[in-house]
Amino acid sequence: MLRDISNLRKSYTQNSLDEVNLPSSPFILFDNWFNEVKSTNSKSEVNAMTLSTIDSNGYPNARIVLLKFFSNEGFIFFTNYNSNKATSIEINNKVSISFFWEDFERQVIIKGHAKKTNEDISSNYFNSRPKGSQIGALVSERQSSVIPSKDFLIEKFNSLIKEFENKDIPRPENWGGFIVNPVEYEFWQGGENRLHDRIRYKLVNNLWKIDRLSP
Repeated sequence: MLRDISNLRKSYTQNSLDEVNLPSSPFILFDNWFNEVKSTNSKSEVNAMTLSTIDSNGYPNARIVLLKFFSNEGFIFFTNYNSNKATSIEINNKVSISFFWEDFERQVIIKGHAKKTNEDISSNYFNSRPKGSQIGALVSERQSSVIPSKDFLIEKFNSLIKEFENKDIPRPENWGGFIVNPVEYEFWQGGENRLHDRIRYKLVNNLWKIDRLSP
């Protein structure tokens, strides 16, 4: 049965994005937008981003991951290196990450190349995590693989809690960070009558070229 949801729509009227106010670096604009959203104390996860990869069969896969560190050099997230996302990156390290901040009617889409972070970054972040999250990383030893049941996970979790009750938990070798080095940013600001502002920064000969795109 066809579900008609064609009447679901929203008018975008909050902000605009004008070339006259653009910084030369896309990172500065991203940092400004991110901090603006973070300062609102929204209940949503401002650092939630959609990571898109291409698998071995050529299919795109997208999933939400959490951004943990960022700088003008790149955007860092952490995962199991046996996961679908990690094995896809090994095959094709061209990825896209995107952010959608509904309250501000904004999107940012970033294309780039992903590579593993160094082990110090991975270990330092792993050691900063709550113990339950550290145990969770051990439980999901082969992330994305088929498991028999939810009880299987719970039993393994409880067993590891007892094993490491008074011990430090070492970072698994198959768990760590990726950094996405950007080559293109697109900043999307919702506009009235669907005349959205779309500003693209594209890296050309190590310089950022700025263009406005048709909505």
